Amino acid sequence: MDILGERRFDFLGKRKIAFVFSIILAIIGLTAAVSIPLGKANLGTDFAGGVAMQFRFDKSFEIEKVRSIFEKGGFPDVDLQEITGENKLFVRVKRTGEKLGEFSDALGAALSAGLPENPYVIDSSTEIGPTVGKKLQKDALWAIIVALIGIMFYVAWRFEFRFGVAAVVATVHDVLAVLGIVFILGNEINLLIVTALLTISGYSLTDTVVVFDRIRENIRKRNKENLEPLINRSINEVLRRTIVTSGTTLLVLLALIFMGGEVIHDFALTLAIGVIVGTYSSIFVASPILLLWKGGSERLIKAERAEKNLV
Repeated sequence: MDILGERRFDFLGKRKIAFVFSIILAIIGLTAAVSIPLGKANLGTDFAGGVAMQFRFDKSFEIEKVRSIFEKGGFPDVDLQEITGENKLFVRVKRTGEKLGEFSDALGAALSAGLPENPYVIDSSTEIGPTVGKKLQKDALWAIIVALIGIMFYVAWRFEFRFGVAAVVATVHDVLAVLGIVFILGNEINLLIVTALLTISGYSLTDTVVVFDRIRENIRKRNKENLEPLINRSINEVLRRTIVTSGTTLLVLLALIFMGGEVIHDFALTLAIGVIVGTYSSIFVASPILLLWKGGSERLIKAERAEKNLV
């Protein structure tokens, strides 16, 4: 797996270009974050409100025929999921301005009229009104905020406060960048996407901690080396590990994207984008921030070497 051999890429030399690119991604992400509470994004039933129902049929059915039945019945935006081998169908559709109970009845009536030879029973029916959707939006936002605060405290305890700040900035960048890309692609934003964003924050942190560990090790070993070349060398030393780890993760996600079915497609795609963005931010966002800290290089080097002497 020694793909790159010994390399000496000047990553920090490209930090200004990377910062401009990252600012653009962050602005897109902030636009998406503002659009969500305003209802201007493609929100799923979790956030926008709607109906989710599960039907159990006596016999097998063709999902494309069911889709055609709903379209003819005036429900073109219905989201269908077949539960293979159990003759079950999960139906989800967004609705905000109608009485949801009546809408659920209309979905059932359309199925009864279209498949009279295949009776069904309703296993479950969930109706999410706009008030619940707003609450779920707030809960999702708080989940992300708490995760970011936890990341900062962990890294600050594990390394030093400035490392914690750098890790949080990189993680916020990743969450905003991925949210912005999902927004631009027009993919549905729901609780599953929030789950993907939280997973991405954890993945990004893991990659960042690996880089920070090597930086701290090299600071303690090299007594006369300046911080910028030291950080560059540290990134190059873990570059092969980063590429192999991210590459194997992407292989799994690509399999889910192309063969995992429609239901988890957007979730897997969001994770794949997050892996790429997280790897980028560990190199071009988190590490350069250590150089921008007030008092920066010399204080960081002295603090780490003093800790080494104490140990």
